[in-house]
Amino acid sequence: MLKIELLDKSHNRKQFDCGNTPLNTFLQKTARQHISKGMSRTFVLINDKIPKGILGFYTLSICEVETDYLPPTIAKKYPDQVPGLTLARLAVSKNQQHKGYGNHLIGSVVEKVILISENVGIIGLFVDVKDNHTREYYELYGFISLSGKPLLLFLPIQTLVQYK
Repeated sequence: MLKIELLDKSHNRKQFDCGNTPLNTFLQKTARQHISKGMSRTFVLINDKIPKGILGFYTLSICEVETDYLPPTIAKKYPDQVPGLTLARLAVSKNQQHKGYGNHLIGSVVEKVILISENVGIIGLFVDVKDNHTREYYELYGFISLSGKPLLLFLPIQTLVQYK
């Protein structure tokens, strides 16, 4: 059975390879440090038959965004800076790609963001993508590009709640 867990020492980070060196390096060398310092949280997707193996992961952190970049219909409701969550990283192991695990990870992100929004004020989820291909992937989930920053995407909390 698939499970999402907070990354800890028991997970085999060294064996993870998503084909992207910076993402691999973050998981292997930095993610646990960021957790212990309170900078972000990295969650791993595992199969409980192999609980130490990592199928994929994502990282969430708090952010603040200038409303100038938000769509005008949203920006007019808020002050100059607004709080949100950043989906800082998301990756699936190379040998596990195209099996729906990315969807599973995104579903977990949505659940966590909604839970957080019920306890802390945020206006939505942001993701800073690296290229147009990745942008198109996130747009499938309803993310919208921000004005003047086409690779900075936003998913309003109201849209997230609809997925619930």
